[in-house]
Amino acid sequence: MAEIVNLNRARKAKARVDAAKQAEANRAKFGRTRAEREAEAAEQARRKALLDGAKRED
Repeated sequence: MAEIVNLNRARKAKARVDAAKQAEANRAKFGRTRAEREAEAAEQARRKALLDGAKRED
């Protein structure tokens, strides 16, 4: 005989799995860690300072 399955639990479990997959995809697509964002900002500030330091006065 087949195993009895609570359809509400099965539906909610499937929804949790789908939400977890979507969240993983969003993290891969949009997410960066704080360290990555701060490193990028520091590198951008360093490049801007280097460029501003090389400017010649008219």
